[in-house]
Amino acid sequence: MNTARHPLRRRTQAGVSLISAIFLLVLFAALAGLFAVLGTGGQATSAQNILGSKAAHGAQAGAEWGMFQLDPNGESDDLPNCFAASTLPALAEFPEMTVAVSCAAFGPYTEGGRQIRLYRITATAGNGAAPPLGVERVVEVTLEKCRDPAITAPPYDC
Repeated sequence: MNTARHPLRRRTQAGVSLISAIFLLVLFAALAGLFAVLGTGGQATSAQNILGSKAAHGAQAGAEWGMFQLDPNGESDDLPNCFAASTLPALAEFPEMTVAVSCAAFGPYTEGGRQIRLYRITATAGNGAAPPLGVERVVEVTLEKCRDPAITAPPYDC
């Protein structure tokens, strides 16, 4: 019988299992760290998407407010002038957002006896934070107003 080999084999196998166990522990720790980093990045991306959506809605609302300032019912017999650049008050739902609205007028131009003026309304909404959570969205609207001197009663739009 060969009894000298038997104890030696057991020692070799015990060393391999210890190395395997340490390798698996390191591997699982690395995977856990990777999942933690990926989860944090996903949450930041989700928060940025929500803020971007709020800013887009705020800029759209600012553009609509600006269009409404330009005589929406055509009650004035003269072409409206641009309004002064404004910062709209914050909404209760989005207190972190600010919306700035400006207007630029081009014209008036005469076409077929009618007076036409073009307007460009720019609404910028953002939260004013530094990256990575800082967002800003801009909506630009170009519209025209027309007045025909032959129209003598409101609405005076052509």
